[in-house]
Amino acid sequence: MQPQPTAAFETVFRLESPRVIAGVARLVRDVGIAEELTQDALVAALEQWPRDGVPDNPGAWLMTTARRRAVDLIRRRETYARKLAEIGRDLPASAPPPEEPADPEDIDDDLLRLIFTACHPVLSAEARIALTLRLLGGLTTPEIARARLVPEPTVAQRIVRAKRTLARKNVAFEVPYGPDRAARLGSVLEVIYLIFNEGYAATAGDDWLRPALCEDALRLARVLSALMPKEPEVHGLTALLEFQSSRTAARTAPDGEPVLLKDQNRHRWSRLLIARGVTALGHAHATTGAAGPGPYALQAAIAACHATALTYEETDWPRIATLYGLLAARAPSPVVELNRAVAVSMAEGPAPALALVDALAAEPALRDYHLLPSVRGDLLLRLDRTAEAREEFERAASLTRNARERALLRRRARETDAL
Repeated sequence: MQPQPTAAFETVFRLESPRVIAGVARLVRDVGIAEELTQDALVAALEQWPRDGVPDNPGAWLMTTARRRAVDLIRRRETYARKLAEIGRDLPASAPPPEEPADPEDIDDDLLRLIFTACHPVLSAEARIALTLRLLGGLTTPEIARARLVPEPTVAQRIVRAKRTLARKNVAFEVPYGPDRAARLGSVLEVIYLIFNEGYAATAGDDWLRPALCEDALRLARVLSALMPKEPEVHGLTALLEFQSSRTAARTAPDGEPVLLKDQNRHRWSRLLIARGVTALGHAHATTGAAGPGPYALQAAIAACHATALTYEETDWPRIATLYGLLAARAPSPVVELNRAVAVSMAEGPAPALALVDALAAEPALRDYHLLPSVRGDLLLRLDRTAEAREEFERAASLTRNARERALLRRRARETDAL
């Protein structure tokens, strides 16, 4: 039985639109136009799929439709016609993207080209992140606002202005070389990390995991590692994503409900991905300079502590707390402090950790962050303050926009009544 067109449309939009945008952008060399053409293809799907049925390969259908529209647009515009004449190519409706000039450092990956284009230095750091999460992650404006802890109108303005700036500056759709590549690397790594996080624990929707986003982010990180073998933070990010990905199969029950770390079946963790993570972390350490490990390498070291512990009880929590302290010094943020408090609670007990969490209550960035009351609820529960714990779990459930996580938090709130 074929899925309903509305459900299929939503799934394809999430999973396939980044690839379609990237493929079309290689043709039209304008990410704003590429997104519009992709949207046109999605509208065509809404019109045709209910009548004709969902195609066997929805992503390929969308790519073909969007490319044909791109070809029509190119042929209508004299500027593109002249460009095609200069390179001596005719582009039939079914033609693949034009070949790029060969280069020893070139990467034949449209998604990576799209990330580097969206992370061009003509854009502000926040605009780069918002645009790439929109184009690569398939996130909506509200989801990006949630992930970045900023108002929705701010995100919308950043995305619109970013696309206009790239078009006005005639930014090339390419992976840059030499110093230009290094200048954009920090933003690229951050965006890959954020895309992975959205797949690892979705901010909204019915599913807690979006594996396709995790797979894309991990693949891009691996490509970057091969491209830039002397960059420790590239290896650090790759190691982090390998370790995190290793737990994917154990993080949800058969019905899709989240499974907390302490309850996960570690036999379901991927030993292959853990081994790859250990190798990548070794490369990060081998290339680290006098300044010491960077934020991604430190997070990878934390993830390695979890990945290499045979049981939850054997986790080296004192080391994790120490690593979070180093991370807070290198990349201070309220979220890092919240994570450090969790590690401190396991290493030293819930009371000192609760003091750290309470000190974060006034942080504006955490005002609507559901994990703050969730962590506080855990700590209160361990201190036998069950009534307060229930209130915190209920508050956390009201703040999250992910249905699976909301159900988990409400269940935990109910369970406090039996204690």
